[in-house]
Amino acid sequence: MKDVLYETNLSLPLLHRGKVRDIYAAGDDHLLIVTTDRLSAFDVVLPDPIPGKGAVLTAVSNFWFRQTERIVANHLSDIPLAEVLPDATECSEVEGRAVVVRKLKALPVEAIVRGYLIGSGWKEYRQTGGVCGIHLPEGLQMAGRLPEAIFTPSTKAAIGEHDENIEFEKIRELLGDGLSEQVRSVSMEIYTSCAAYARERGIIIADTKFEFGQDDDGRLILIDEILTPDSSRFWPADSYVAGSSPVSFDKQFVRDYLETLEWDKTPPGPKLPPDIIERTAAKYREAQARLTD
Repeated sequence: MKDVLYETNLSLPLLHRGKVRDIYAAGDDHLLIVTTDRLSAFDVVLPDPIPGKGAVLTAVSNFWFRQTERIVANHLSDIPLAEVLPDATECSEVEGRAVVVRKLKALPVEAIVRGYLIGSGWKEYRQTGGVCGIHLPEGLQMAGRLPEAIFTPSTKAAIGEHDENIEFEKIRELLGDGLSEQVRSVSMEIYTSCAAYARERGIIIADTKFEFGQDDDGRLILIDEILTPDSSRFWPADSYVAGSSPVSFDKQFVRDYLETLEWDKTPPGPKLPPDIIERTAAKYREAQARLTD
């Protein structure tokens, strides 16, 4: 496995190059998903990779997929990497950061669960007293723990565009009553269960994003990534204090650095100093160690 992998060019048909993942066709019914070391912030892919980040995200996702199989099926297949990448050089290039998954129909929403009030949720609360149409008590603090976790979905934006928080009724319109209720209940159960597990290991999962698809029989399947430092806010429990933005084990560290620059959050993204790259890589590795060792 390469220590740093910014982009892949494998012999399989490339279907999509996302902010972080390169997705290839692996036959008619499967995909090869390669998680690179690219980092996006404010929906812009930055020019500098974070060494080892893709391997961390893959390992953490695979860990959580196993942990949550009792709640919902996921997209992982049992097909070995070498079967779809017989070329030894290509296989070695992406080993540890690639998975073979079932090809599914992705749902057009992102399932976001918040246990704490931060980010866009905090901004919306200050403006409206709630988040995504959910009324919240007065007097809550930045990064404060919510009385109970809330489901606050968003649309899935194209690259370069921003996701938009939406109310649950919009999800009903998009997915129908039964499927929308299932997405919400499954998302809440995964978050509640896994947040409790992480808390025992010194990590607060403040919020997270799930993505789902359906198979040919209409069954709900968990796809993409799950509870990684890219899709979640991870805070160290031993230093957490409500009222300010906590230090983190996730890419919020990079966002905070970028906020100090005179950058308008449009491409191209600024280069990162070596110390920011190294400290970010270390945060990802520590999150993995705490959760999976």
